[in-house]
Amino acid sequence: MVTLKNIDFGYTRKQHLFTELDLDLEPGRIYGLLGRNGAGKTSLLKIIAGLVFVRNGQLSVLGCDPQKRIPASLEAICLIPEEYQVPAIRIDRYIKLNSSFYTRFDHEKMAWLLNEFDLKPEHKLSELSYGQKKKFLIAFGLSTCARLLLMDEPTNGLDIPSKSQFRRVIAASLSDEQSVLISTHQVRDLEALIDPIMIIDEGSIIFQKSLQEISDSLSFETIPEIKENQQPLYYEEGLGGYAAIVPNREGKQTRLDMELLFNGVISNAKGINESFKL
Repeated sequence: MVTLKNIDFGYTRKQHLFTELDLDLEPGRIYGLLGRNGAGKTSLLKIIAGLVFVRNGQLSVLGCDPQKRIPASLEAICLIPEEYQVPAIRIDRYIKLNSSFYTRFDHEKMAWLLNEFDLKPEHKLSELSYGQKKKFLIAFGLSTCARLLLMDEPTNGLDIPSKSQFRRVIAASLSDEQSVLISTHQVRDLEALIDPIMIIDEGSIIFQKSLQEISDSLSFETIPEIKENQQPLYYEEGLGGYAAIVPNREGKQTRLDMELLFNGVISNAKGINESFKL
């Protein structure tokens, strides 16, 4: 569905945000893209959507180069940005004006999502709260039925009940031929939804594994002390001991701590990736 090879990109001549970046996305998955601030998560979404152009490398998104801006391919991609502006018009007017750009737009799904998010067609977009605007854009994006849905920090601005709503409607709205790439730093909001997990750092994808692969190879444990001859792959001190990531040599089933995994990969990417070869 999406293949990026040897991508070189930066916003200035001297900047190299990405150097030889590779990425592959398959249909029917909800990918989580994690990374520190400034790691390039938003830029990567824009590259895939064809909104910014790379210096070098090969791009194939749904069989086309997004940089060529071919309308037939662009309608199969929908980007929901973190930062946005909405016009001072009613919801139903916005839908009428913009749904025609997506030939697969599902008006029944849109009506259902508006009801789920407690939004009315007569509501004026400019008068909605930040969270309500975000929910409307999510509803519209899902209703496009785009084969590739890109979301940048979609849970920012949502309260706790709305985050639960978001996870529920995402899981209920997608077909097997669709794929979603969600960029986020709020890993706990999405840990029950995203699979596989990708982590970007220093211009490269340094980790990309499914939840099953992680469960098979890593164990997330609380241990009372750190012994010199039993060093974990990564650990953090906490209440009652240390939260640790260790190789799963005994086939244990432990609860994945996505925040701990992220910190561990950033700190010890080589060690954690090598544990998958054991």
